Amino acid sequence: MRRALVASLACGLAGLLLAGCGLSDVVAPDSSVPGTVLPANFPAPVYALDANPPTPAAFALGRSLFYDARLSRDGSVSCGSCHQQFVAFANADHRLSHGVNNRLGTRNAPALQNLRWKPDFFWDGGPKNLETLPLAPLTNPLEMDETLDHVLAKLNADADYPRRFAAVYGPGPIDSYQFLRALAQFTASLTSANSRYDQVVRGEGNAVLTASEGRGRVLVAQKCASCHATDLFTDESFRNNGLSTGFGADSGRAHITGRATDVGRFKVPSLRNVALTAPYMHDGRFTTLAQVLAHYDHGVQASPTLDAALRPAGAPLGIPLTATEQADIIAFLNTLTDGSFIHDARLAEQR
Repeated sequence: MRRALVASLACGLAGLLLAGCGLSDVVAPDSSVPGTVLPANFPAPVYALDANPPTPAAFALGRSLFYDARLSRDGSVSCGSCHQQFVAFANADHRLSHGVNNRLGTRNAPALQNLRWKPDFFWDGGPKNLETLPLAPLTNPLEMDETLDHVLAKLNADADYPRRFAAVYGPGPIDSYQFLRALAQFTASLTSANSRYDQVVRGEGNAVLTASEGRGRVLVAQKCASCHATDLFTDESFRNNGLSTGFGADSGRAHITGRATDVGRFKVPSLRNVALTAPYMHDGRFTTLAQVLAHYDHGVQASPTLDAALRPAGAPLGIPLTATEQADIIAFLNTLTDGSFIHDARLAEQR
């Protein structure tokens, strides 16, 4: 009875676009799938395991879809084109995303990691569910420039996909529900929680922080944790961090809500793997962590929605940081790099 209720709720969350919700795919989670074992130092996930129970076959199907350029109109761009594993599924090649026909996007492609814990997605928080998330880049004319109907037609005409989908979801043509659920099996697996920092806080092995890294950890807790909170290193809020006095080119969260109070507010990104995910900010304006910290020390610009943490009473805007403090913070941020995540062969394209 409980599994039937969970499956029904999952179908509802996926939205009206998803057809064919049934119980044939409700199976026990399989710990052999990456990301199924939830990190002990993380809070409870938003997208629970039983919302889309992981199985090896469904995960492998989602991985194939993630790296399949046929999801784009001209077969030139896959999800993996802009989200590259070696940089924590961010984009190392471009300040702004590039789509079909090399069309230039409007924002920096964010890292795809720990998506199970996100209540919403993108820099503006537009998509609200991990399963329907791919519809935005898939249909965006600056990204994949495709339609869901065309993608399904391609998959159903393929020599192999119908057989693989049938093995997971039962006989019949591939539909939107199956396609988006399978893709979510892969994106939900992208869990990064095995950095040296994690090993230290969980008391694993002989992992330790150096003196500089330890000082940086304290500084991050003191000066950054109001936004970069918990061991996810983000509170998932939207903040104006003083990049501009006006946001005519990109209003951020206001693009979704239409509220003047949201102009210039963007999603707080996680600091996990941050040493790998340059360039930084929604528009990729900074290429190094040193530039990011310099911005907070002396580059913050005033605007009506500037975050309160960056306009202390009776003091200059920003977060004052000495050169030594900045070096210690960067040393600590490097301990958040998860080598096992970026080198996990199970998450790579299978050729």
